[in-house]
Amino acid sequence: MPYWRAHDLLRVGDVAGLRLPAGRPDWLAAGRPLADLVVVRRDVRSGGDIPVGLRAWRREQRLAAWLAPEAVAKRLSPESLLARLDDWSGFRPPALSVLAALRPWMDARGWAWGPTGSCGFALASGLPLLRADSDLDLLIRLPSRPDPARLNELRRLNAWRGCRLDVQIDVGHGGFALAEWLSARGDVLLKTGRGPRLLSDPWRWEDGL
Repeated sequence: MPYWRAHDLLRVGDVAGLRLPAGRPDWLAAGRPLADLVVVRRDVRSGGDIPVGLRAWRREQRLAAWLAPEAVAKRLSPESLLARLDDWSGFRPPALSVLAALRPWMDARGWAWGPTGSCGFALASGLPLLRADSDLDLLIRLPSRPDPARLNELRRLNAWRGCRLDVQIDVGHGGFALAEWLSARGDVLLKTGRGPRLLSDPWRWEDGL
């Protein structure tokens, strides 16, 4: 059985499998979403359909929708998108340059990681979506709480220069912002498939999955 995770990009093979909300924005009526790609988002599954997000060229052009699993032509995980960095030709905006510089450092630590957001979408589609001021969104999978040595490495990553980094930590049952967790003095917001939770330890969810 296919397994979809938040931040995976899905190529839509059959647009009839997309279930859109009733109040559709004007930008969607003006054309198809970019490159027939949608991103898996965190939400409660609806009748077996996958919660996804559509996007167009502008930052505010986003729409939550649902996709039938049989309409998926291909799945691209954040980890798989790193290989596409080697094939990128032409101008590299700062976000891609920082990603290329980070790659050997991240890989040396054995992390399961990859780009998400506009950077991931650009690598998956080949479209010039990134600007000089674009953020670099990253996902790191950490199913267990990091030890002190790994925690120091995460602090180094959070302070990396070159462009603004937005790092999400995926713990399996949800995800949270690295910067928020490193600076938090109380609870941290964990985004899950059952809605957001404020937790003192995002690796422990007392309510279960």
